[in-house]
Amino acid sequence: MKEFLKVLEKDFKVINIEKEISTKYEVSKILKQYDKEIVIFKNIKESEMCIISGICNTREKIASSISVSVSQITSKIVEATENPTPIEKIEKVDQNFTTSMNADLSKLPVPTYYKKDGGAYLTAGVIIAKDPETGVRNASIHRMLVKSRDLLGVRIVPRNLYTYYKKAEKLDKPLEIAIAIGMNPATLLASCTSIPITADELEIANTFHNGEMKLIQCETVDLEVPDCEILLEGKILPYERSAEGPFVDLTDTYDVVRQEPLIKIGKMHYKNKPLYHAIMPAGNEHKLLQGLPQEPRIYKAVQNTVPTVKNVVLTEGGCCWLHAAISIQKQTPGDGKNVIMAALAAHPSLKHCVVVDEDIDIFKSDDIEYAIATRVKGDEDILIVPGARGSSLDPRATPDGTTTKVGVDATKLLNKKEKFERVSKIKE
Repeated sequence: MKEFLKVLEKDFKVINIEKEISTKYEVSKILKQYDKEIVIFKNIKESEMCIISGICNTREKIASSISVSVSQITSKIVEATENPTPIEKIEKVDQNFTTSMNADLSKLPVPTYYKKDGGAYLTAGVIIAKDPETGVRNASIHRMLVKSRDLLGVRIVPRNLYTYYKKAEKLDKPLEIAIAIGMNPATLLASCTSIPITADELEIANTFHNGEMKLIQCETVDLEVPDCEILLEGKILPYERSAEGPFVDLTDTYDVVRQEPLIKIGKMHYKNKPLYHAIMPAGNEHKLLQGLPQEPRIYKAVQNTVPTVKNVVLTEGGCCWLHAAISIQKQTPGDGKNVIMAALAAHPSLKHCVVVDEDIDIFKSDDIEYAIATRVKGDEDILIVPGARGSSLDPRATPDGTTTKVGVDATKLLNKKEKFERVSKIKE
């Protein structure tokens, strides 16, 4: 983290907050003022540690972490997921951390973001676990509610970690886990990617790191974790559940309170003057880390339908979850609608999808709006799908996530392309 921070400081604005700040509401108040900057809180009232936020809150920062331009992020992720690199370098805990102790979560500067929150939440903690049957490793980010000095409530949705946990529960055993906080942005990005349950996100991260990534062997659990500022070792307890929430999710609205599993922390390790990474709920960093890694999945699904797809973006205005814009090189009249159907199937949470020609910059909302304004005829180019399963995060959806999906084909008519030619784009 600290090494890459030096790289970020050269190209991006860093706001250093020197005055004493409380983790209770004050951190979040300042983060809302600087939604696209890196912010470092150097004087936390409740902890000797510093807080950092915003290392992944723009596409430019994420692109920098994997050494590409913004428009190349999707193709880079696709390349890395198709070419994972095994990790050979493994070091011991004492080679990487200056302090090791029994768990005491009160030492961490964990913010409470909003007044209705269920409590203080870890928002940038990546959980590392292994499948109890196959031994395949998984890395995924989860929100975790601080319950006590050594206990966390964890929100787990039915994906890889949930599958591992249920397998361990059937064996009447806890699931060993490690929590890494404060990682290189490229490693954090890899942990958010959507890959098969048989694949390892850390090997994706190693591809981002050109095969030079190291792992750290945990002390009390049989796991290897990426280099990080703070490491927690523990177990998800079988059968035990506790109230988790409320918590502000992607859509800047409160998620419901649920009964979720508990994590018992045994040991904790941290570096000298560690940087505790906090992700602002519903902020740009939250949206991009959760949504951007879904773009390659949509891209690949669309590519199978229309091979001339150029790029995909889940827009920040759509919470990087509910709205997609897709650019294609249109070849046949039905391409736009086929792309819409493929995209809606690839990302079930997708609510609205706009398809545009390659002369439209999908990273600019004004350009997308221009395409809708000049190339859409409502009764011909809008596809409406009622009663479809969408996202439980959508406030307009029914409690089970059922919603109405809309696709907008904002591409040119092939037989009248000259009518839609943008004069400002003509190269003289």
